[in-house]
Amino acid sequence: MSAPLPTLQRLRVTFPAEQVEDIGRTVRDQINGLSHVPDGARIAIAVGSRGIANLSTIVRATVDTLKAQGATVFIVPAMGSHGGATAAGQRDVLAGYGVTEEAMGCPILATMDVVELPARDLEHPLFLDRHAAEADGIVLINRIKPHTDFHGRYESGLVKMAIIGLGKEAAALALHRFGVRGLRDLIPRAAAQLLATGRILFGLAIVENAYEATALIEAIPGNRILDREPILLAVAYRQQPSLPLEDIDVLVVDRLGKNISGTGMDTNIIGRLRIAGESEPNSPRIKMILVTDLTDESHGNAVGTGLADIITTRLAAKIDHRITYINVATSGFLERGKVPLAAPTDAAGLELALRASGCLDPATARVIRIRDTLHLGEILASPAAVAALGGRDHVTVIGEPRPAVDAVGRLLPFEG
Repeated sequence: MSAPLPTLQRLRVTFPAEQVEDIGRTVRDQINGLSHVPDGARIAIAVGSRGIANLSTIVRATVDTLKAQGATVFIVPAMGSHGGATAAGQRDVLAGYGVTEEAMGCPILATMDVVELPARDLEHPLFLDRHAAEADGIVLINRIKPHTDFHGRYESGLVKMAIIGLGKEAAALALHRFGVRGLRDLIPRAAAQLLATGRILFGLAIVENAYEATALIEAIPGNRILDREPILLAVAYRQQPSLPLEDIDVLVVDRLGKNISGTGMDTNIIGRLRIAGESEPNSPRIKMILVTDLTDESHGNAVGTGLADIITTRLAAKIDHRITYINVATSGFLERGKVPLAAPTDAAGLELALRASGCLDPATARVIRIRDTLHLGEILASPAAVAALGGRDHVTVIGEPRPAVDAVGRLLPFEG
């Protein structure tokens, strides 16, 4: 290591912390507050690939509540092309979140087969998971949150799940070929058509707070989803965390992954879209991003490395290029799947990032280290970054300055 590295100090960043105390009871009360399903009806519960807090608890409570109403229930993966665009891969993604047949008490019917519904005046075909199409009704379970590709009236939530999630790889390919316009403009039109059929009984909408805890659960009748989702999206925006500095020389991200964000790192947090033809966000302004690892829950899907400037060989060794290729090719946003320079150690990566940012003096470098873009309640910051944060009520120093890396060049444990 030929250049000194700045010390890092632990800080606590405070965000709004509304939270649902009793997940199971809230799910039951919300569902039972709607009209009961017909006795004996076969109901498909759509569950996606996003990392949602308390997902297994929410899904199990939904299963149990519908069973208590007399329904026959099964789960279908609703995740477009995720899981390597295979039924087994999508089952594995659900299992990684604790959603298994044994834990949920009902079958999981996974297939990539779809049926094509009448498209009428849509610009693309309309597809629906074959098992869901054969059910008497469909229930959607998804988190409402800002999207990582665009901003609009509908972003990431029930509307998108209904079309892309339940439409499998066929729908993902059909919509993504339109780029951002397909996601922002065409999905809501398709959802309006699907919802008008009455196949979607209700959606269970989830909003999380900045600490990845469940802040809100609401059951929305299918015919009200288009009206209600934008209101909950506004709530999600108010709950969203952010980095405490707008101007950062180097952002060190311990891990990226599909369970963190659909893009590996939340683009709303790092201020990078990397979509050809789309303007980059105005803030935050980060000169260099170093990512050191990939989550196990990603199953090798390394979408998001293209949002970074530098990764490590440790991360690079975990990339499943086939799975990553399928996901990136389906989205059409190829920049996000590119593999940047891979440093042999964390220390080498940080040194390279500092050099590329133009900060050779550790005393002046604004360095922020985060676990991932979901967990921003505690961060590590260099002396220059701590000084820039001085006087902010929502930021508190909770640790002493310490070296950034150990003797072998690996980042010290975040909690140390």
